[in-house]
Amino acid sequence: MNTSADRPQHRSSRRGRRLSGLEIGVLAHVGILLAAASWIQGGSPAWVRDWLAAWGSLSLPLLLAAILPRPSGIPPRGAPLRWLWPAGLFTLVTLAACLTPNYREVHFGPQVLLTAIPMGAWPPSAAVPAETLRALWLFDALYLSCFNLALVARRRRGLRTLLIFAALNAIALGVFGSIQRLVESPSMYFGMLPNVNHALFFATFAYHNHWGAFALLMIIICLGLGWYYLRQGDATQLVRSPAMMALVGAALLALTEPLSASRSCTLLLLPVFGCALAQWVAQLLRQRRRLHESVAAPLLATFAGVGALIAAGWMLAGNIVLARLETTRFQLAQIESGHGTMISRYRDTWRMARDKLWFGWGMDSYPHVFMQYNSQLINPADGLYNYYYNAHNDWLQSLSEHGLIGTALLAGCGLVPLASLRGRRPGVLASYLLFGCGLILLYSLMEFPFGNPAVVLSWWLCFFTALAHTRLSDRPASSAEAPA
Repeated sequence: MNTSADRPQHRSSRRGRRLSGLEIGVLAHVGILLAAASWIQGGSPAWVRDWLAAWGSLSLPLLLAAILPRPSGIPPRGAPLRWLWPAGLFTLVTLAACLTPNYREVHFGPQVLLTAIPMGAWPPSAAVPAETLRALWLFDALYLSCFNLALVARRRRGLRTLLIFAALNAIALGVFGSIQRLVESPSMYFGMLPNVNHALFFATFAYHNHWGAFALLMIIICLGLGWYYLRQGDATQLVRSPAMMALVGAALLALTEPLSASRSCTLLLLPVFGCALAQWVAQLLRQRRRLHESVAAPLLATFAGVGALIAAGWMLAGNIVLARLETTRFQLAQIESGHGTMISRYRDTWRMARDKLWFGWGMDSYPHVFMQYNSQLINPADGLYNYYYNAHNDWLQSLSEHGLIGTALLAGCGLVPLASLRGRRPGVLASYLLFGCGLILLYSLMEFPFGNPAVVLSWWLCFFTALAHTRLSDRPASSAEAPA
């Protein structure tokens, strides 16, 4: 029987397990931002980016609410603030670049042309300062929104709830996109938007490889959650565990990769599911040896499930896979002959970066500046101009736009917070999230996933959630703030 003296302590313990209003506010803010970015054309159009930046700017008052002293006597939450210095310096350098335009506008009636302004190779500068400011606004808004997760989080349960929401949102998008592809919709939202290249869009993303990167991060979230819940419960009761729902979600999202015609992301499924499968087999072997039971039946069921997933993917997207293989053969033949357009673009982008190696040409300047470096300016097939918005290599594009110094500061936005894990061992969920972040960084050597706001937001969400989850798992439990 509980005594009257026990009741206040019990109520205090229950209050300690609840999410604070500030935590709920930050989680809701990021969740709404993710849903909007992913469902409204992947966040790609300029007007959508401005709305995302405006909503993301609410991260600043949320940050201030976390670090300013509060009348309740609860200490402010400022420990991770030291992580922000690379982002702060990057913002200052980019703002300084806007004071020195690389180009001036020349008006010919309704037409506006940009003409280059001669200047030295070292000063920070921007091709079109207005566009640079808009791109910087969006970057800072997305970064701070996810940074607040690490700053404010006091309960791991809240972070996992956000990850579950992100996964469910992605699964809904995947189903939506799969139906569009299977009924051969001519454009996004079942033809409601103007027609685009049928082979390049998927779900609400105008470019299938952007969907591929987004879905890959969500698959890794599902696998991480699956392993987390499996280890929290009884491994022999997988069917009744939330882990099974997470694995089903990962499988559904995996089917969308070949269906979207994203070759590179379909190939990246191999290391992702390969690592998960190896981990699962090792777990089975340890468990069965401990219980002195045969491992044959669960292994057979495992490989049957993998085979069923591959068969389902082939039934849904076999013709797409074969068509993309033909495209791959043609592109490889072009590269071997020395006429590959991508290799030429990389070479031209490096020449662009080399001419302003320290600070680059300015954020979001690539489409304007690259035209003067493009050796494939005229398409021999039709005589029209080849106009490139992206380098199809985020690392090279970062060097061309931000230079060595700006790229180093961008890398510091991740490396400085990551250094806080030194001496700590991330749990299985955080390890999966960080593995996904690393995989996308490698992928960006051949594509431009960070050109899409939904992918950028998902990447920072996984990154800061992994850091926060690890930090909270190391904290000693107390009656006021026991991590769940």
